[in-house]
Order: sequence, then C-alpha cells, then structure tokens
Amino acid sequence: MNTPSSTTGAQLITLLASIMLVLQLLLAIQRMLVMNIRLFALQSFLLAAIAAVVGWTYNAWHIYVVAVLTLIGKVIFLPWLLQRLVRRIKIEQEILPFVNMPASMLICGALTVLGYVVARPFTSLERLGSNTLAVAITLLLTGFFLMINRRKAITQVLALLTMENGVMLAAIALTSYGMPLVVEIGIFFDVVVAVMVLGILVFRIRETFASMDVSKLNELKW
Repeated sequence: MNTPSSTTGAQLITLLASIMLVLQLLLAIQRMLVMNIRLFALQSFLLAAIAAVVGWTYNAWHIYVVAVLTLIGKVIFLPWLLQRLVRRIKIEQEILPFVNMPASMLICGALTVLGYVVARPFTSLERLGSNTLAVAITLLLTGFFLMINRRKAITQVLALLTMENGVMLAAIALTSYGMPLVVEIGIFFDVVVAVMVLGILVFRIRETFASMDVSKLNELKW
C-alpha cells in the first residue's frame, strides 16, 4: 500500500514515536513526581495520536476506539489519579535513585542503541512508520530500567505504564491494524485496574512507613 495517505501516515507515526522516545529519556532524569506524571500523560497522548493516524490511514474504526480509550484512561484519568495520590501523600520529589542522573542517561542511551539493534532484523515486518518497532523496544527496556532504578512506588508505576505504551506501539508497528480490539481493550482495563490497586498500595506504604521507598518493604517480617 503506497498511497499518499499511507506515506503521510508513516511520516507522522515516525515523528510521534520519536517524540515518545524523547519523553521517555526525560522521565529517566526528571525527579519531580508531578512532572513525571505529566510527561507520561503527554507520551500517552502521542500514542493515542499514533492510533488515530493508523485508524485514518487504514480506515480501521476499532483503532479509533483504542485511541479514545487511551485518551480517556492514560491521558486524563490515570494522571489525575496519580496526581491526586501525590497530593495526599505530600511527597513531590524522587530522592536518591539507585543510579545517578548522568549514569541513568548513559544507560538509557545504551538501551536505545540496543533497541535499534534488536529491531533491525524485523525492520521489513514494520507496516507503518520507520523505526517505530525500535522505539517500542526501547520504551520496554528503559521502562524496565526505571522500575529497577527508582525507589518511589509511584515512579515505578509510571515505568510500568510506559512499558505498556511500548507494547501498544509495537503492536501498531508490526501490523497495519494493531492487535485485535478485544485484546487491546483487555490489556487497557488490566492496566487501569493494576494502577488503581498499586495506587492503594502506595498509600498504604506511605501510611505504614511514612515513605514511598519500596525498599522499606524489606522491613516486613514473617
């Protein structure tokens, strides 16, 4: 399919995916929790825009459903829920990650290169958007690194959500229409429920230990 609309769609997706990658790297160095949440919301907005472009390019109505669900759930609802949680626990900054910020940037840069190397053999399978699969793999790798590197439970939740964004982006990169609608909706609601449960867990950790540092859980005894 080599039409002007598909070419324009591929270019838009490449641009939006590249901006998603930049936002992921900013998450690696940003310590303010509210700013991390806003960066995630903006990244999710770009993912919704990519889904809308796919729906427009291939006239796939169910992709519009995914775009709307992403917009409502991960751009509006989850950021609102997490910001409300930050205000309740009154902790606004990530303190003392396991790896400092310059080293984190170097590691994320290395993971970005690794993502492109891993995706290279599958470049011919990409249906829409050049290097989109590489960006998706990088989101997964850097999201996993953020989960390991950050001590605060909320930033670990955000890392999990960015990994899910990577999964959705990979589905768009490898197929013209993404995953089946039922699968996409199932994953979406699983993530929403998981974040709500994790939000309750974060609040309980804060009440019990007066901290959101997950390493405090090591103090629990049988």
